[in-house]
Amino acid sequence: MNQPVAAPEVLSTDLPAGAFLLDVREDDEWAAGHAPGALHIRLGGRTAELPGDREVYVICRTGNRSAYATQALVGAGLHAINVADGMTGWAVAGRPMLSEDGGEPFVA
Repeated sequence: MNQPVAAPEVLSTDLPAGAFLLDVREDDEWAAGHAPGALHIRLGGRTAELPGDREVYVICRTGNRSAYATQALVGAGLHAINVADGMTGWAVAGRPMLSEDGGEPFVA
């Protein structure tokens, strides 16, 4: 019986400059606050839009949903890495965030 392969992980503070960041949270979570330049595709969404020739860093609120998404993407042949501390860690680290309504961004 095949065991699931552990998803590679990194902390938000260790993301390389220019990383391709995929946010798999729900629409309301994204709207409340997200990383600049991230691509928003809800969990199980449009994976054909993802690059096959570079690392895809997958983020959610706390790292749980993104771990599942990372496993699925790795299984599909992509080089995906889970951001283990999620947007919560991102915010705690003081990394930049945007909101869709122009208000103060926050992690929902």
